[in-house]
Amino acid sequence: MKRVRQALEPSIRWAFHLYWRCTRGMTLGARGLVVDADRRIFLITHTYVPGWHLPGGGVEPGETLIEALARELMEEGNIEILEPPVLHGMFFNSRVSQRDHVALFVVRSFRQARAPVPNWEIAAHGFFSLDALPENTTPSTRARIAEVMLDAPPSERW
Repeated sequence: MKRVRQALEPSIRWAFHLYWRCTRGMTLGARGLVVDADRRIFLITHTYVPGWHLPGGGVEPGETLIEALARELMEEGNIEILEPPVLHGMFFNSRVSQRDHVALFVVRSFRQARAPVPNWEIAAHGFFSLDALPENTTPSTRARIAEVMLDAPPSERW
């Protein structure tokens, strides 16, 4: 029985891979580069992945990009968008999959009634000045901040 399973295992993996590729559509995420009046950037750390990131997450079925962004900013930062955010760009995120794209919005008009409380998803958060970003801010986060705040050349990849 063990030999049969070992012989079939590569075929089964290949079949599942093919099924996954054919049935899984593109994934889409929305992130916000939230900038306060002092030009500080809001960043978060997750409980399940290392580094400091821009807040955001996946767009759910039936949601617009802006609705997803507003939901994620409220969930992760207790941040309420007051004026329409500006789309900075769409990025291919091959680190997640060959089908993932991220929309990055710049949010300058917002309200944070109270600081969020760390929970099962968000371990820490804060506003950081450009010259004092946390040491383990991810490279893609640093690149997006540089594009928006320092006029660095934009990339197509997250």
